[in-house]
Amino acid sequence: MRCGDGAPAAGWLLTLLTLAAARGTAVLLQGDGYDGLLIAINPQVPEDQKLLANIKEMITEASFYLFNATQRRVYFQNIKILIPATWKANSYGKPKHDSYEKAEVIVAAPYWKHGDEPYTLQYGECGNMGKYIHFTPNFLVNDYLIDVYGSRGRVFVHERYNNEKPFYNWTKSILNDKYSFIPRCASDLTGIYICEKKSCTEGNCVINQLTGLFKEGCAFIPERTQTAKSSIMYMQSLSSVVEFCNEGNHNREAPNLQNRMCDYRSTWDVIISSMDFNNTLPRTDASLPPPPTFSLLQKRDRVICLVLEVSHSMNGDDRINRLRQAAEFYLLQVVEDNSYVGIVTFNNEGEIRSQLHQIVNKHVRKQLASYLPTAAPSGGTNICVEQDGNIYGSEIILLTAGEDGGIIECFSNVINSGSIIHTIALGPSAAKEVEQLAHETGKNFFTNYRLDSNDLIDGFSAISTGNGDTFSHSIQACLSYKQFSRTVTIDSTVGKDTFFVVTWQTAEPPRITLLDPSGKSYTNKDFEVNTVSQVARLQILGIAEVGEWTYALMNTHLSLQALTMTVTSRAANSNIPAINVKAHVSSDRNEYSRSMVVYAQVSQGLSPILGANVTAIIKPETGDPLILELLDNGAGSDIVKNDGVYSRYIYSFSENGRYNLKVHVQRANKTVRPHPTVPWSHSMYIPGYVENGKIQMNPPRPSVINNEDIQTRVGGFSRTASGGSFIMSAVPTRPHTDVFPPCKIIDFHARTANDVIILSWTASGDDLDQGQAEIRTSESPLELRDNFDKTMLEIFVFKPEAFATENITIIYVAIRVIEKASLHSDVSNIAQAVKFVPPMDYLTDNVKYSVSRIVLLGFGLITSICLITIWMMSTYFSSSCFDCFFKSYIK
Repeated sequence: MRCGDGAPAAGWLLTLLTLAAARGTAVLLQGDGYDGLLIAINPQVPEDQKLLANIKEMITEASFYLFNATQRRVYFQNIKILIPATWKANSYGKPKHDSYEKAEVIVAAPYWKHGDEPYTLQYGECGNMGKYIHFTPNFLVNDYLIDVYGSRGRVFVHERYNNEKPFYNWTKSILNDKYSFIPRCASDLTGIYICEKKSCTEGNCVINQLTGLFKEGCAFIPERTQTAKSSIMYMQSLSSVVEFCNEGNHNREAPNLQNRMCDYRSTWDVIISSMDFNNTLPRTDASLPPPPTFSLLQKRDRVICLVLEVSHSMNGDDRINRLRQAAEFYLLQVVEDNSYVGIVTFNNEGEIRSQLHQIVNKHVRKQLASYLPTAAPSGGTNICVEQDGNIYGSEIILLTAGEDGGIIECFSNVINSGSIIHTIALGPSAAKEVEQLAHETGKNFFTNYRLDSNDLIDGFSAISTGNGDTFSHSIQACLSYKQFSRTVTIDSTVGKDTFFVVTWQTAEPPRITLLDPSGKSYTNKDFEVNTVSQVARLQILGIAEVGEWTYALMNTHLSLQALTMTVTSRAANSNIPAINVKAHVSSDRNEYSRSMVVYAQVSQGLSPILGANVTAIIKPETGDPLILELLDNGAGSDIVKNDGVYSRYIYSFSENGRYNLKVHVQRANKTVRPHPTVPWSHSMYIPGYVENGKIQMNPPRPSVINNEDIQTRVGGFSRTASGGSFIMSAVPTRPHTDVFPPCKIIDFHARTANDVIILSWTASGDDLDQGQAEIRTSESPLELRDNFDKTMLEIFVFKPEAFATENITIIYVAIRVIEKASLHSDVSNIAQAVKFVPPMDYLTDNVKYSVSRIVLLGFGLITSICLITIWMMSTYFSSSCFDCFFKSYIK
C-alpha cells in the first residue's frame, strides 16, 4: 500500500486535473467529449459581453488543441457559463445544481501573488483533481498578454512550470563550459541565454564557479520559430509545440514539479494511465470534433426550503429544542438578505408551516423563526412524503433523525427535480441513505446526541450561498461550550452584523458577561433573551470594534448543563473580503486501511493566510473526538508548503459510522510575511523571443497588486468552520494492526554553499505523517527510483572516489522512511547534490581534505524543541524532521 492510498499519478494539464470524477463536479466524459464543464464568473466582476465572447473563443481553441495533444482522443463538448446575479437579466437559462463554488474554472479579480497570471489551485497528490482554474478578467479581455503567455486556448491546456529552479546541472554531453540547462523536456528547443538583471555585472550570463549554474538574472529566450513539438508542459506559447512529453523525450533529470510529484514519469504516461484515458482510443478517421456548445446560465434569487423532521425520533435528549435553536440561528443570522425561505415539517405526513418569504428585514426573519416546531408529535419518518415538482434550482436543507427504509424510492425524483439537497443527520439512527442525496448535489453534515455538542449550529452556519458573494456570508468567529471565560478576536476584515449568541438547556439562562476591547461591559440585560428557545442574542450595532472581546458564562442552575457561545459576523467592507475557512476531507466515504486527509483552506479572498494555528476536531457517533493539528509545512499530506492549505492524514478511527469534522483557526496579532515563492500550478511567463536573429523582449512580467504587507495588516483573528461529515466502514476492533506505512518525503532538496552541500527535507513519521529513515546515493536518478535497495547505503564518512570525478559530478540522493513495524515509505523525490570542480586555475592550495562528512541536525515535526545529534557510524536515524548538512572537501 502506498502512502495516501496510492492515488493514480497525474499533476498535469490544467483542464484534465479538474475533470476527474469527484464529488461536486458534473463533468462527464461522454464518448470522447467532455460534457458539463462549468465556468463561473465572480459577482464582483463588472458586466462585460466581450468577456463572454473571449471565454467561448478560448474554450473553442482549447478543444481542438486538446484533441490533437491527446492524439485525437478527447475534446470539449458542452460548456456551461454561470453568469452572476449582479449582471442584468438577458434571457439566460436557469442553473440546476450549478454554483460558483462547484465551478472547475472561475473568472475573478487577481490573486495578489499572481496578478493576471493564470493558475490552478491544486494541493492534492499526483492524480488528484485540482480545485479550480483561475483566470482574471484582464487576462481574458486584453490581448497584450497573448505575447507573454501565448494564445488563451493553449494556456487553458497548459499546466505547470517550475520557476523556483529555472536552471539545473546536467552532466551528459557537456560541451566546453556550458553546464546549465533549463528544465525543459525537448532538448531541441533552441534559444539563447541573456542577462536581464543588474546582478549580471559582466553583461552576459555568467557561470557560478561553485555551483555550475548561471547566476541570478540569467534568462532563456527561445527562438520564435521552432521545430520542436513538445512540450505543452514547458512552453505552450510556441506555435510548433503541440505535444506532451512522452517516455522518449521526457527529461527525468529536471528538478521540476512533474518529476518530483509524479515519480519521474512523463506527462503523457501520466495522462494515458488516468481513468479518463484508460478505455479511450484515438479516432481513426480524419474528421475533427465539432466545436463546443455553450449554455449561459444565471441564478437570480436564492430559494431555500427547510425540511425538518418532527417524528418520534426527535423526542428525548432535548433534540427538538436543539433543532429549533439551530434553525432559528440560521434564519436570524446566517441566511443572506433577499433570499426566499419556506419551512416544511414531516413525519409520516408533511406539513407546510410557512410559504416562501423574502428576507428583506429582521422582522421577516423573526416571523419565519416563529413557524419553527416546538414539539415532536408521534409518527414515523417518511422523507419522501414532501415532493414538489417545481423546485428546479432551489435548495433544500433536510434535517432527519429517524430511519426510513423507503427513502430510496424517491432518490431519482429528488435528484432529477433540479434541487440542491443539503442534509443534516442527527444521531446514529438517521437514515443511512440521506448522504447520497447530498453527495449528488449539496453538502452533508452530522451531529451526535451529546448535549454539549453544537454541531447543529455548525451545520446550519456552513450552508451559505454558493454564488461566490463571500461579502454577504456570515463568518463564524468562535464557538465553545460549558462554563468558561474566553476571548474571541474580531479582526479588521469583519465586524458588520456581529452577533453573540448563548444557548442553554434549563429554564434559567446563565449569567452572561461580555467586554469589548475598550472595556465596555454587556450583561444579560443587554441581550435579547428567549426563554422558550433558551437562546440569548446580542447584536453589536454598526461595525464591531477590532480586537479581543472577552466573554464569560456562569451556570446559575442547580443541575449541570451545556452552555454554548457562538459569535458570527460579516465582511466589514464591501471591497475587502473577509478571512474565510473552508474545511473538507478527501473522501466522504472510506474503508479502513485507506488513508484520508483533512484539509482546511484559510484565505482572504483568493490570497492564502499563513502562520495560523489550525485544529481539526473529528467526532464519531459515540466516543471521544480525535483532535489533530493541521500543518502547512510541505510534509506528509501537505503537498505545497506555505499555500494557506493546512492538512493532516486521519487514520485513527475508533468505530464504523458517521464522523463530523470541525476546524478551529486562530492567529495571534503577529507579523507573517507572504512566502516569496508562487505555489500551485501556473502559466509560464515568456520574457521575450529571438526572431530573425534579433531579440524582441516582451513587456515586464505583469505586475501584481502591491500587497507585500497584507499578512501583517490582517493581524490576529479567530474562525470556526464545519467541514461536513463522512462515513467510515470496515474499522477493525482494537488493538489495530499497523497497516499504515510512513509517508513518502516529497520536499527533499539539495543546494550548494561554498564547499558545503546542504540536504534538507521535512520527514514523515511512523504512521503516514506521524520512523526511521535511510539515505542512499547514486549517479542515476532512475536507479534510485527503481532499485533503491541496490544503491549505495550512505554511512556518514565516505570517500568521494565512489563516484566519477569530472568538472561536474552530480550525486543523486534519495531517502526512504522505515518504521518499527518494518513498513517503509515510497522513495522520496530525488535531490541533486552537485560537486562542481572548476578548471585548475580556479583551485587553490587551501583545499586539504579528501573525505566527505555528513552532519545531521534533527528538528521535530510535531514538538517545538529541537534535538541536535551527530551520528558517526550508523545507518539509521530518528525521523522527526531533519536538515542534513553534507560537507564536501575535494582535493
